[in-house]
Amino acid sequence: MRKTRLALVSLLTVLVAGLAADPVAAQTSASAELINGLNNKLLYIAVPVTLLVEGILIYTIVKFRNNDEPTPTKENRRLEITWTIATAIILLFVGVASYGVLADENVAGPPEVEDASGEPVVVHAEAFQWGWEMSYPEEGNVTTGTEIVVPKDRPVVIEVTSRDVIHGFHVPDLALKVDAMPDQTNTIRTVAYEEDVYQGYCTEYCGVAHSQMYFTMEVVSEDEYQDWLDEQQSSE
Repeated sequence: MRKTRLALVSLLTVLVAGLAADPVAAQTSASAELINGLNNKLLYIAVPVTLLVEGILIYTIVKFRNNDEPTPTKENRRLEITWTIATAIILLFVGVASYGVLADENVAGPPEVEDASGEPVVVHAEAFQWGWEMSYPEEGNVTTGTEIVVPKDRPVVIEVTSRDVIHGFHVPDLALKVDAMPDQTNTIRTVAYEEDVYQGYCTEYCGVAHSQMYFTMEVVSEDEYQDWLDEQQSSE
């Protein structure tokens, strides 16, 4: 019995220490910041619920392990009302927290959204079997194949569509993901914080060469972006 208590206390200590630790890793984008923040909020609910359920389970196993003559449980209305209210409160918290992220313009926002940090960079991403065609419709319709270049700390609006079957636009490290649908344009919006080259790929199985549908999204400084854009426009 003492070993069981010691194991439970040790597990609880580790989990509390993990929750109390403040993550030091910088967020790569506004989308990643929102989604990771939501995950942390849900974790604060999930861990106590898990501990409670597992604690009751372990207690029951240990206490009644030698009970050879179990008796039927009796109705307990107070207990039933308590867990019903507790469940409703948890679901309400999850719903409100999730809606705050799903409705945020940095997860999905229309191209006409303006931002104090600058005019949004609009990128048109068109999927096809089996590749991508990226273009900048507001910059003379510059086409860059499978390469997207965007400036750091500036709003980016990505219009995603498909010319044949259903594909999926996904850049995991920037927390960007949206379906590419034929005859339909889905919009995703973010602000990138960290300069780097991020890998993107198709997330919907779309045929024999699905695994080859890679693209890159490079985040650079504003000056580098303008130089790159000028170079692309001059080569058109």
